[in-house]
Amino acid sequence: MEPIIKVQNLNKSFKEVQAVKDVSFKVAPGECFALLGPNGAGKSTTIKMLITLLAPDSGEAWVNGFSLRQPGHIRESIGYVPQSLSVDGALTGYENLMIFGKLYGMGAKELKERIPRILELMDLTEAAQRLVAHYSGGMVRRLEVGQAILHHPAVIFLDEPTVGLDPVARKALWGHIRGLQKEYGMTLFLTTHYMDEAQELCDRIAIMNKGSIEVMGTLAELRKKARMPRADMDELFVHFVGHLEPEEQGDLSDVKRIRRTARRLG
Repeated sequence: MEPIIKVQNLNKSFKEVQAVKDVSFKVAPGECFALLGPNGAGKSTTIKMLITLLAPDSGEAWVNGFSLRQPGHIRESIGYVPQSLSVDGALTGYENLMIFGKLYGMGAKELKERIPRILELMDLTEAAQRLVAHYSGGMVRRLEVGQAILHHPAVIFLDEPTVGLDPVARKALWGHIRGLQKEYGMTLFLTTHYMDEAQELCDRIAIMNKGSIEVMGTLAELRKKARMPRADMDELFVHFVGHLEPEEQGDLSDVKRIRRTARRLG
């Protein structure tokens, strides 16, 4: 089976800092794949290249069979849930979905069929006609996921989807993410600072540090490589990276970003 994401020797530098160093990996169709690492590891830069927001300095990647040199085709094939706010609080949940659908070029008949299904899948049917400004953090995040899957993309990129959510809302969102895979067979590409989230949701996990992938595999494979047969992802992360407080590794901009996201979802 051909991989739905294939990354081959990607490199990206910003002035004297090499953010991504010769990164290669593959993701299978229908897989939930996690890219973990401390702030500054190169995760966000890698994702931005894969969703065609950044051009690599060298190397190549293919998403759903399309090269990075075909950005339009890739963007039609993916959904993206960023850390930054992607809904309009002055509109209802239904209106937000309608606008996103039109941006994707979907027709009125198609939207009339899909929007109610997405609202049901995200458990937002009763809140569909309420202003998003009055949604809870968990509801906002579910709506953002709904927007990203409205056009039935082959791959959905989730950039720290549960940051700022309380434990109950996190668990609820996990259930909705599992529902996506079951309902649509989508490939999920996830970044998170929550090790239990990666362990719970993902089929394979790659740990990135200082621009390079340190290790990659299933939980069982990571345990075998670490010679820690009962380790959880917290322990494995420490083993391969050397610390378990990635949020402390960033700079002031990282702190501001995390706190902004936590405020809007809290």
